[in-house]
Order: sequence, then structure tokens, then C-alpha cells
Amino acid sequence: MSEIAAEPARQHGQASSMGLLVATIGVVYGDIGTSPLYTLKEVFAGHYGVQANHDGVLGILSLIFWSLIWVVSIKYVLFILRADNQGEGGVIALTALARRAALPYPRLKTVLVLLGLFGAALFYGDSMITPAISVLSAVEGLEIAFDGLGHWVVPLALILLVGLFLLQKRGTAQIGIVFGPVMVLWFSVLGVLGVYGILQRPEVLKALNPYWGVHFFIVHPAIGLAILGAVVLALTGAEALYADMGHFGRKPVARAWFGLVLPGLVLNYFGQGALLLENPEAARNPFYLLAPSWALLPLVALSTLATVIASQAVISGAFSITQQAIQLGYVPRMHIQHTSSHEQGQIYIGTVNWALMVGVVLLVLGFESSGALASAYGVAVTGTMLITTLLVTAVMLLLWKTPLWLAIPVLVGFLLVDSLFFAANVPKIIEGGAFPVVAGIALFALMTTWKRGRQILMERLDESALPLPLFINSIRSQPPHRVQGTAVFLTARPDAVPHALLHNLLHNQVLHEQVVLLTVVSEDQPRVPPERRFEVDAYGDGFFRVLLHFGFIEEPDVPAALALCHLSELDFSPMRTTYFLSRETVIPTKRMGMARWREALFAFLLKNANSNLRYFKLPLNRVIELGTQVEF
Repeated sequence: MSEIAAEPARQHGQASSMGLLVATIGVVYGDIGTSPLYTLKEVFAGHYGVQANHDGVLGILSLIFWSLIWVVSIKYVLFILRADNQGEGGVIALTALARRAALPYPRLKTVLVLLGLFGAALFYGDSMITPAISVLSAVEGLEIAFDGLGHWVVPLALILLVGLFLLQKRGTAQIGIVFGPVMVLWFSVLGVLGVYGILQRPEVLKALNPYWGVHFFIVHPAIGLAILGAVVLALTGAEALYADMGHFGRKPVARAWFGLVLPGLVLNYFGQGALLLENPEAARNPFYLLAPSWALLPLVALSTLATVIASQAVISGAFSITQQAIQLGYVPRMHIQHTSSHEQGQIYIGTVNWALMVGVVLLVLGFESSGALASAYGVAVTGTMLITTLLVTAVMLLLWKTPLWLAIPVLVGFLLVDSLFFAANVPKIIEGGAFPVVAGIALFALMTTWKRGRQILMERLDESALPLPLFINSIRSQPPHRVQGTAVFLTARPDAVPHALLHNLLHNQVLHEQVVLLTVVSEDQPRVPPERRFEVDAYGDGFFRVLLHFGFIEEPDVPAALALCHLSELDFSPMRTTYFLSRETVIPTKRMGMARWREALFAFLLKNANSNLRYFKLPLNRVIELGTQVEF
């Protein structure tokens, strides 16, 4: 290829790379990008006892800067992003990876799975607080611009948030194109405002020296740990770097952070600090007071749009984690609606959407300001961060076999810092942080109840299950009437006869020419290659066992997967294939299993879970569903 011909291709590649970076900034960094709106405002609000004087400002800025460097830059961007599950990130994907690493150690595997589930549950609490605190902090700029508008902050925030949740069903494809450019503009404005402030008091740059952070702890031993509960607000959204890695890849996420996001955040924080050195009274809202008066209203508008984008990213993350948890069997099946025909990750789950909306509305009505909400913020975030580090520890030591001399110092450093941040936020549980903790505990109880309930259900069904070889031998000795076509019986146990098959034979006295016992297997990896999708064993007399393997982010489209089968003995043509499903009804009893309230909860979840018909995308006119009652 000549250089003339190669140049357009090179330019196209650069344009595609730049577009990916812009998209990454728009989706991944909305949450952490809006933290300057409220972090320093909360630190110097008064109830922590930090004075907006020379030592106080430099000490806090140093803590924020080095927290961004250690927790986000080093831990997440340079380290945690390498712990990907075939390119996918997030606490659920990491849990699947850790579970695989701990296979030789059953007890450790159980502990790691429970940790991962609790981390996922805390993420949902974060998904409710983030939209509330971000949008409230943006709208509160109106109080700076106009006197007497304070009573409009909560109604306007509620209108914006409810409208955001109402639009979720339409998907982000139509409005997503503006996310990246808006957030690029946002971080650029953050940097410009920061430079403007720093030029007024350049001495603020002394805070780059970690001495000032250490000095703050020495001078303020009583509030040194507590203030980390406010400093952690600057790290909100760090977990999103890892959770959204699967959409863009590790390199674009890292390049966007070091190229634009980190400089913009640091400059703005230092600009706000310079303003506080110049005018300590500006602590009531240093972000908006840093801007010139003529730029205040445009900044409020841009801030509001940025916080809506940040909220959208967290809500979409909740949808993605729910889909992964469903596939791995930790959450009841729900109806998943794909909002884009081009992007697999753009999904909508109505149950999750409305539950989050109710939680967000209650938070806004209950706390009424970003400052009050800050007292509830941090417990869920730091808890998830700590759990992520514990899971990665298992992956490093058991799966990667990292040398101890390298792994232990790094992991101890991460665990120490995460533990300090978590300990600093524990008192917030009494001050209002109980909301995300209670929500997390409730969701953790739901997920563990569903998982344990499914195990008990399988055990109860196994008690009356008929071994497949014995059944086939009885069919050979007393063959029933066979009819044309293929019968597909979905079953969780490939070595036993499905109850639907026994009921069909008992009531209809017939068998199809081809009988397929189909089991859908969810793997601990995001995607399964086509060559590993289909696994079949022939038992003779027209009986086949088929295993379909799907990754935890894939759609289990059973008819489409069966269409890939090219065995001459099997015919899965739509008009010759009938699908038989079993629907179990749980009857709680005094048998040993779970607590009665958990049995009742499981029975309710099982009754309201999305049916196999819709979940596996089976054709409506080719499905026969047979019910069975199971005593729990």
C-alpha cells in the first residue's frame, strides 16, 4: 500500500480512537466528574470542624489529590482494570473470576461469592444515592444565582430525576451521542475554572506535596480519620471505571483518565482551594462561587446536564449488573428489553428502573439537600471498594499465581487505604447512611434466598427424579406410541428425567420421534465462542441430551442456538419442534431448609419471576407448560 493510500486509513483509525475516547469520557466518568460540585463544600460545611485556613485547605487538597492518585490512578486504572473476565469488569464479573480461582477451596469459594453478592447489593444503594446527590448539588447553584429560590431546589430536582427514569425505556442510543461531547466540555470547563482560581493564589499548589496531608493528620488527630468520610466524595464513581471496562476496553479508560479527567478534576479542586484561601466565606459553595458572575447560569445548566449524564451511567450500570446476576443465578429472571439493535449493552429492566426511582425520590424528599445526603454517602462506595480489593486478592494469589514478595505489599497497601476510608464512613450509618446499608442488606438477603432456594428446589425435585438410563430401558421394554416431530424438554438436571416429560407421557400416552433433554448452562465467563455453544450426546431410541452454553452477559436465545445444530438425526425446524416447560409451585412446610420467612420470600420470587418462555425466547405457539407442586 502506498503512503498516499495508507494516510486515509491512518486518519480513520485515529478518528475512531478519538471517538472511542470521547464516548468513554461520556459514559465512564460522569459520576466521578461531578464530585467537585459537592466535595469541598461538604468538607468545610462546619460539622467536621475543619477551618478554611491555610493549613486546613492545603491539608484537605493534599488528601484529595493523593487519594485520586492512589485509589483511582494506581489501584483501579493501573491495577484493577487488569483483573478482567475476558474483557468484562465489575463486581459480578470479578466474583465469577474469583469463584473460578477458588474452586479447589469450597469454603473460600462460598465466602468470596457472598462477598461479591454483598458488593453488588451495595452498588444498588450507590445507584440510588448518586443521582440524588448529583442532581441536587447541580440545582443548588440556583440559590447562588438568585436569592429566594431555595424552596424550588427539591421540586426541580425531582422533576429532572423522575423524567430521567421515565425516559429509560427509550434507551440511551438516541441521546447517548451527546454524552461524550458534553462531558468533554464539562472537564474542560473544570480545568479552565481551576486555572482561573489557581492564578489568584498560586501557593495552593503546595498541596501537591504529601507533607500537607500527613501534617493535617498530626495537627488534627481527633478529626483526621473522620474527615476521610468527606474526602471519599472525591472518589465517587471509581468503581465505574472497572464496571464499564467491558464497553470500551482498558486502554481507552486509562487514556481518558490520565489525558483529561484527572487533570480537570485536580485543577478544579485546587482552584476551589485557592478561592477558599482568598475568601473563606466561599465555603458555602466553592464550586459555583469560583465562576465569574456572568458564567454562573450557563454553569448551572452545564452542571445539571452533567449530573443527569452521571445518573444515567449509574442506572445503566445497575441494569448491566442485574443482567449478569440473572445469568449467574443470583437474581430471579426478569424481562430484559434491548433498547438498541446495534449495542448489546444497552438494555432496560423495568423492575430495577422503578425500584431505583422510588429509592431516589425517597432520598430527595428525606434529605432535601446535597449536604444532608453527603452524610449518607460513602458507606456503599467504600464497602464495594473494599470488597473489590478482597476479591482481587484471591484472583492474584490463586489464579495469577503472583509472587508473594510482589503481591503482599501492593495488596496490603490497597487494603489499608480501603479499610481507613470504610472505617471513616461507618459512623455515617447513624447519621443517615443506614439507607444504602439497609437497602444492601435487603438485596443481599434476596439474592442469597433466591440462590439457596433454587438449590433446595433442585434437591426436592431430585428426590422424586427418575434416572434417565432406567427410563430409557423401560421405554424399550414397553414402547409408547411415537409421533412425528422433536420434543424439547428444558431441565436443570441433564442426568434425570424432566417432570414435564413424565407428565406428558402419563397424560398423553405418546412420545415424539426425537426427544431432547435441554439444559442451559451459564458460564463464569462473559461470552462463549460459537464452537463451544452446542454439546450433544445421543442415547439411542431417539433420545438426546443437549447442553447449551452461554456467557453471563449473553442473551440465552434457545431457538437461535438450536438452529446452529447440523446433526442429521435432529431436526429443530420451527414447525416440527415443540418445547415443554415445567413450572414449579412451592408449598412452604416444616421440613428442614430455610427459615419460614425466606421460604415465603422464595415462593413469592419464584411465582413472579420471568417465565422460561420469555427468558429463553421460545416461540409462543410452540410451547406446552406443565405444572408441579414441590413441598419445601
